[in-house]
Amino acid sequence: MNRKLFAEAIGTFMLVSAVLGAALISGNAAGLGVALCIGLTVMAMAWAVGPISGGHFNPAVTLGLFAAGRFTAKDIAPYWISQAVGGVLAALFFALILSNRGDGSLPAGFASNGYGEHSPGGYNLLAALLMEVVQTAVFIFIIARVTRKDGAGNLAPVAIGLTLAVMHIISIPVANTSLNPARSLATAVVESGWALQQLWLFILAPLVGGYIGGAVDKALGDNP
Repeated sequence: MNRKLFAEAIGTFMLVSAVLGAALISGNAAGLGVALCIGLTVMAMAWAVGPISGGHFNPAVTLGLFAAGRFTAKDIAPYWISQAVGGVLAALFFALILSNRGDGSLPAGFASNGYGEHSPGGYNLLAALLMEVVQTAVFIFIIARVTRKDGAGNLAPVAIGLTLAVMHIISIPVANTSLNPARSLATAVVESGWALQQLWLFILAPLVGGYIGGAVDKALGDNP
């Protein structure tokens, strides 16, 4: 189990690094840059450490696979903790890097997820909630289908990574796209103000969506 948890921490570290590197250092927060960066990173890490831990890197994926009947309840909390640790370490690393430029101030918001006045496009709580639940449900449903024994096999990481990129292209202006409580927690810890106050939505909505996506996969069963 320790090997699996370490793999999950590494994968989540890289996922959050992809978000922050593209959004805050390369300056592609509202364009294709962050979407492609995170999609390609998840694809690579799924191949790199997926065979060890399953390549979740996201509490919503872990809960979704539990709902699909493919993950044990006793392992959920350890996976979640490892994912949270990996994500927060990535955020702290980028905070250190960014604090060593110019006047040392961090970018406003630190790429945190937010609604209302903190939404890039001015979307309200309901819009952010619906987008996060529905997109996460679809994302986890696709993960569950392509990783089945009769799924996409070695090409599953391609489908997962490209889907995640598409999701970001669709929804970044709404709430900076979470779909992942560990990603939202990581940036909120560094922002440490309004992002922590709104964090509940970006923990609850992806988890609800993840469970729905996994349950739908289970209901459909194996391919004929």
